[in-house]
Amino acid sequence: MSMQTRVTLAALVVCAALLGAWPAAQTNIPKEEFNATAIANDELGSGAGRVQIRVTRWSTNAERDRLFATLKTQGSRSFLKMLQGNPSVGTIKTPDSLAYDLRFAHQTRTTDGGRRILIATDRPVGFWEEWTRARSADYPFVVIQMQLGPEGRGSGTLADAAKLRAYANTVDIETFTIAPIMLKDIETRPID
Repeated sequence: MSMQTRVTLAALVVCAALLGAWPAAQTNIPKEEFNATAIANDELGSGAGRVQIRVTRWSTNAERDRLFATLKTQGSRSFLKMLQGNPSVGTIKTPDSLAYDLRFAHQTRTTDGGRRILIATDRPVGFWEEWTRARSADYPFVVIQMQLGPEGRGSGTLADAAKLRAYANTVDIETFTIAPIMLKDIETRPID
């Protein structure tokens, strides 16, 4: 069973245009590390753990627009290929896993001085999953959404196996699991 959530990219565009807080090229924004408690929302009762997300380069508005246009006009396979061709913008890992690359990270200011952050990447698909063509192989994306207050703390979600579809100015995110992983107690700090 899957659950769908909506990300309204139009709101991201409008916030960036109205507030003008971030330059068009987000590459000069400092590098950051986000640490959060990840709480699984599944029937397995897999509990909670820590996740570390490092953003070493922020994606530009032009990169965001190009990726969205590809998803909207050419579909998720073309979007996946384009995303995989992007240079790394950071990494994600848990204490007991190796880090893997993130391919898109974009942020906008909110009216209260906080931030809305959207991160996306292709997910590692294991040999067995690919070889057996498990249904989960049709969910090749990881999508992270975070809302942070002005003090740099907040919450979010992590869809660790997702499908994406674009309609008008909206992206539908369909998760393979019942619900995305909840990110709680997010804290951020600058990194060198």
